[in-house]
Amino acid sequence: MNRLHLLLDSIKFEHSIFALPFAYIGMVLAARGFPSWERIVWITVAMVGARTLAMAANRLIDAHYDALNPRTAARALPRGLLSRAEMAGLALVGLAVMLFAAWMLNPLCLQLSPIAIAVLVGYSFTKRFTWMSHAVLGFADGMAPAGGWIAVTGSVDPPTILLGLAVLFWIGGFDVIYACQDVEFDRQVRLHSVPARFGITAALWVSAAAHVLTVALLAATGIMLELGLLYWVGLLLAAGLLVYEHLLVQPDDFSKLGVAFFNINSYVAIVIFVFTVGGLYA
Repeated sequence: MNRLHLLLDSIKFEHSIFALPFAYIGMVLAARGFPSWERIVWITVAMVGARTLAMAANRLIDAHYDALNPRTAARALPRGLLSRAEMAGLALVGLAVMLFAAWMLNPLCLQLSPIAIAVLVGYSFTKRFTWMSHAVLGFADGMAPAGGWIAVTGSVDPPTILLGLAVLFWIGGFDVIYACQDVEFDRQVRLHSVPARFGITAALWVSAAAHVLTVALLAATGIMLELGLLYWVGLLLAAGLLVYEHLLVQPDDFSKLGVAFFNINSYVAIVIFVFTVGGLYA
């Protein structure tokens, strides 16, 4: 049981809350309400499998850099508390779960799964050659609402593009903030990020611009789908949370980065999901 705890802690299983609500948003918007419980279960299983694959692969691919970085050196893999074989096994389990769930949902989900797998695994290599790696991570998470929509409709429709881009800029924006704490290390080992390339102050402005685009794209989604008043109330609350997130992080003070990164972004996802559902049923 202790080893299972180490595995789950290594992939930060609890952080699934960032993307899962957006998969549900895509799902309920496509169905204009909740679909069958069976479909909800398989969407959830697919998301958990996808994230397990992505995080386990990331830990394997970045093990060398994690061991060198003081911030990540205490992780289980660099410390030898888990073996590479165990982490690879976890990645394969995540892959199998994701593929089986996609097969249970509909043919298009299964047909598109190789693209999703390529992005989920390939993201971990991008910091080696481009400071646009944040956008690739955002794209990986942006597949969540698109996947939720496709799981219900079996088709790719315009709202999937808007929702996917909204999450891309949201995740990419706060990943830029998160990368600020590794600026010196990234420069030392020649890893690429927006803060390492342009500096922390510029990076925070890039992040803020990305989150403005997030709100704009979610507003465009609301207009396109003619969502009700509660949706717009939720969007305003989410926008306020994003503003608060940026007020917590200053170029010379990252003491509240954990609150900004984990707590606030969790609230953003939950607020938008709850008020989207409310807007559909109000």
